[in-house]
Amino acid sequence: MPEALPRVPATRATCEALDRDDPLAPLRQQFDLAPGTLYLDGNSLGALPAATAARVQDVVAREWGRGLIGSWNSAGWIHQPRRVGDKIAQLVGAEPGEVVASDTTSLNLYKVLEVALAMAREGDPARRVIVSERDNFPTDLYMAQSLARQHGCELRLVDGPERVADALDDRVAVLMLTHVNYRTGRMHPMADVTAAAHAKGALVVWDLAHSAGAVPLSLRASDADFAVGCGYKYLNGGPGAPAFVWVHSRHLARMDAEQRWQPLSGWMGHAAPFEFTTDYHPAAGIARFTCGTPSPLALAALECGIDTVLAAQPLGGMEALRRKSLALADLFIALVDQRCAGHGLSLQTPREPALRGSQVSFLREEGAYAIIQALIARGVVGDYREPGILRFGLTPLTLRYVDVWDAVDHLSQVLETREWKQARFQSRASVT
Repeated sequence: MPEALPRVPATRATCEALDRDDPLAPLRQQFDLAPGTLYLDGNSLGALPAATAARVQDVVAREWGRGLIGSWNSAGWIHQPRRVGDKIAQLVGAEPGEVVASDTTSLNLYKVLEVALAMAREGDPARRVIVSERDNFPTDLYMAQSLARQHGCELRLVDGPERVADALDDRVAVLMLTHVNYRTGRMHPMADVTAAAHAKGALVVWDLAHSAGAVPLSLRASDADFAVGCGYKYLNGGPGAPAFVWVHSRHLARMDAEQRWQPLSGWMGHAAPFEFTTDYHPAAGIARFTCGTPSPLALAALECGIDTVLAAQPLGGMEALRRKSLALADLFIALVDQRCAGHGLSLQTPREPALRGSQVSFLREEGAYAIIQALIARGVVGDYREPGILRFGLTPLTLRYVDVWDAVDHLSQVLETREWKQARFQSRASVT
């Protein structure tokens, strides 16, 4: 399999040959894919693993139905957040015992951002600024706004990744960034950005929602401080799947030594939850970042999804997935350049492979939402993001080269025939 396809016109037969030679092709069989659908939205909701339905049914019928409350022990429900977290650790460059699968991305972000803010300000009370990108995912900004208001701090937003370094000064407590931008797919160089923030005395919180399971990650080697991530995108955990949280061991050690709390001090983050004491004492290590009772059903589904990604390890792991992802993106971009020229599509994703995640996004000033709806009606599932962004996720576990060819073929037809102008594609649904 090539590192990247040449930027020259391809043929469908070329794509079929690439699929025949793709060593990752057998991994597609792990998924229950709808016949006739070209699914390019795994960056928003991962496809259904074939093993998930039976596994969840087993949890329902046997573990819950027969084992009843005893399954918290006999089926290991109580240990699921840590066990699933250890599997995620393999995909994000973390050590066992540093990741826990729990709650939602928003809640986990609130936890680590508050801890990071407190730690930085204790070292220097003048540090009262959280820096982020204006184009960061809104929930991240909303959580930062909430904490800034509570603590009398400032949320400083910058326009574009090239301005992040200039925003770092001796008043900055925390730099909060999403590793791969949800609109454009542009990826930050994690190690370089983290080093720049540390040089200014700031801590760094990374959101890996569009990274985990999509690109190789090395939280430890990058010397990151805190990270959160999503379970239902590239980890294929199902709609609303539990998220995860990672904290560097140096911070966990400090929290242990100082008996620090995270702000959502629920009973599952207690050192001994079943002693039912009235006073809170935080659990050791990453366990203190759990909060409420875990969902065995949701965690079972998430574990099935993570296993589909881990199945690539004998075939080269995340590096092999990354090579195919980049090749799919190069093909997609080259075909749109060739077949959709003159139709107002402006590439928002970097052409430079090292700067992008696992999606391709285009801006169109008119009709972008309707174009996506017309594609979905044809069985080509992408999604839309304001303002005017057509977004296509390239999940190498499920997507074939021929799928990319066919998707662009449909896109060119929708544009050429102005099919998207039809009234049925103009009405906005609640979820875009």
